[in-house]
Amino acid sequence: MTEKFDYRELGLKVGLEIHRQLDTKKLFSPVPSELTEEVDFTFERRLRPTMSELGEIDPAALEEFKKGRKYIYEGSYELSDLVYMDEEPPRGPDREALEVTLQIAYLLNAKPVDEVHFMRKIVIDGSNVSGFQRTAVIALDGRVDTPWGSVGIPTICLEEDACRIVERKEKEVIYRLDRLGIPLVEISTTPDIHHPEQAKVVAKYIGDALRATRKVKRGLGTIRQDLNVSIKGGARVEIKGVQELDMIPLIIEREVERQLNLLKIRDELRERGVKPEDIKEEFYDVTDVFENTESKIIARTIKRGGKVLAVKLPKFRGLIGREIQPGRRLGTEMADRAKKYVKGIFHVDELPNYGIREKEVNGVIEKLGLGELDAFVLVAANEETAKKALAEVVKRAREAIEGVPEETRRALPDGNTQYMRPLPGKARMYPETDIPSIFIPPEEKERIKANLPELPQERVERYVKEYKIDKSLAETLVNDERDELFEELVKKGVKPSLAASILVVVLKGLKKEVPIENITDQHIREAFQLYTEGKIAKEAFEEIFKELALHPEKSAAQVAEEKGLTLLSEEEVERIIDEVIQANIEVIKAKGMGAMGMVMGRAMAKLRGRADGKLVSTLVRKKIQELSGS
Repeated sequence: MTEKFDYRELGLKVGLEIHRQLDTKKLFSPVPSELTEEVDFTFERRLRPTMSELGEIDPAALEEFKKGRKYIYEGSYELSDLVYMDEEPPRGPDREALEVTLQIAYLLNAKPVDEVHFMRKIVIDGSNVSGFQRTAVIALDGRVDTPWGSVGIPTICLEEDACRIVERKEKEVIYRLDRLGIPLVEISTTPDIHHPEQAKVVAKYIGDALRATRKVKRGLGTIRQDLNVSIKGGARVEIKGVQELDMIPLIIEREVERQLNLLKIRDELRERGVKPEDIKEEFYDVTDVFENTESKIIARTIKRGGKVLAVKLPKFRGLIGREIQPGRRLGTEMADRAKKYVKGIFHVDELPNYGIREKEVNGVIEKLGLGELDAFVLVAANEETAKKALAEVVKRAREAIEGVPEETRRALPDGNTQYMRPLPGKARMYPETDIPSIFIPPEEKERIKANLPELPQERVERYVKEYKIDKSLAETLVNDERDELFEELVKKGVKPSLAASILVVVLKGLKKEVPIENITDQHIREAFQLYTEGKIAKEAFEEIFKELALHPEKSAAQVAEEKGLTLLSEEEVERIIDEVIQANIEVIKAKGMGAMGMVMGRAMAKLRGRADGKLVSTLVRKKIQELSGS
């Protein structure tokens, strides 16, 4: 397959940051690390940036502060305490979380530190009640070997996860406290990844090491992968929130495409002789041009007493509408910056459109005195808000003349990315004064190192050898993180082949029909218990899981009873088979054992899920043989 880009020639550099929640108690409090929809209390806060130990203010924190938001926190008495309301000093840290992180460090060939020192990282987007996140370096200098070469892991950190967002409004964000404080392992690589597929390989290896501990949480939101991407002549861009492993190569490819197109726009602007100082923060009131506009957005704004303001972008004509990623343009990037103040912008390259007529476009051009290559951007809002939004457009236009801005971006489901905030600087860390340093004795390190868990690939090989199951089944069990449940079921007497088949084949087969993510491990345990107690047949699993996926509040026993899936006695099974035999007696007499398939099919149509298929087959065969004399 021909690659879209020569990544080595482009000087592609990628670094990964992988965050995974640990399945232990919270990091600085003995509270269970679970999520809940119960709310017993709320309180609110406003946060502001503080100086780091270097005496500087982080630009990302400053931008969040400028939004002027109020933060409301919801909590439950069971899963929240004073530590995570920032009303009591932290306890801990949790020793199990620390030990699991040390296991991960050794699995990634890293060297644990002798003393753990927690730091505070300034975070004022409201996701931490205190305005900072506690984090500590646990190990250094790890590595992952790939076919493209070795990739370094300079740091492995243990930190506390943030609150989860319930609702985001223009000037207010509602957070839930339940996620705050769940231990989070952060693993960072060096920018030694030079190919999109290599990034995927590294992420998978790190994910395997995390899963090997069997102490990481599963499910949506428990793992977050961030990418740092740059090319020669471009800039380092942090891409946050990459959920799926398979999306990593596409997201990197799209970022390379974006940076290349931004560099082309930069070169064209320079050829046109534009300089950053040519872009002025001069905003023109063009409300009168739109006095009788057909644009509903603009008409509504003017009716409410708002204005239409315009800014002149010299020599930008034709470049604001230039595509830089599929479906995204330089104008989209400008709009992303302005969205902290307004819902959107209008620019000359996309007009006339959206109810704005050509005569109105010409009216703005005339009022601003634009030349052939000059562009304009419009914003409709109250005057103060419109000026703030256009100031962001001016800033992004100046950056376009320089090339690719350093920034933090959000991964989108289609592989594109969207602006979030400026790239955080180093001015966001300062010492944690409430937690003393933690010495890790050499004998503790040796104990952990001598008892490391097996990696997923080693587990796959063991399953094939020990349980005699197909390798593809074993791989799917491990990759889908059903392996621990599989071993639990086998220890309870379930045949390995049956446990693997139900956990992989049956569940995956239902994926397109029902939301199988609603089926919990406890549901599965209950269903297998019914089977081992002889209350259901293996054919009943599919129907039970299908109903549980749609109604997870039910139990497996309840579903089996409601659906009539509990096993019949052998006498009842024989009676139903006799009915089928009598209904097809003439065919059986004529064909003998040749009627076996037909009779079996009709019997199973009545007995599926209520009788063991093997028993039905044995009884049908016996009765046909008796009738046909064979």
